[in-house]
Amino acid sequence: MKAFTFIAAAVTLLAFAAPASAQFAKPEDAIKYRQSALSVMGTHFGRVGAMANGRVPFDAKVASDNTEIVATMAKLPWAGFGPGTEGGANTKAKPEIWTEQAKFKENSDKLVAETAKLAAAAKTGNLDALKTAFASTAGTCKACHDAYRDK
Repeated sequence: MKAFTFIAAAVTLLAFAAPASAQFAKPEDAIKYRQSALSVMGTHFGRVGAMANGRVPFDAKVASDNTEIVATMAKLPWAGFGPGTEGGANTKAKPEIWTEQAKFKENSDKLVAETAKLAAAAKTGNLDALKTAFASTAGTCKACHDAYRDK
């Protein structure tokens, strides 16, 4: 029984150590995954933005719930930018993502950090703190889109 447990644990660890690109059977699957993650993140970010920009009334609970989703989703799409996903139908990703991988990773890491700050600001229930964190996060999004996304 101990041997089986050891083997099961080893197999599990190896599965987690596999490259992210191995998660996808085809490049199209990776593209769909990253687009879906970014879409969900954008939808919830837009809800927060509507409050931050005064288009809808501020609701601290709704803001906090949405920013938590944004912060979680910000960690996900990057696995979908692996080798072989440079092209494909219906993608706005620029080739620079794959030729400037270090800079692209810096941008993705910055987004993860900024969305965590946004979620923390929303938890305070303070609209001004939310507005400040939203503006900073939006700037991070824009910088990456300007550099790595076709219009």
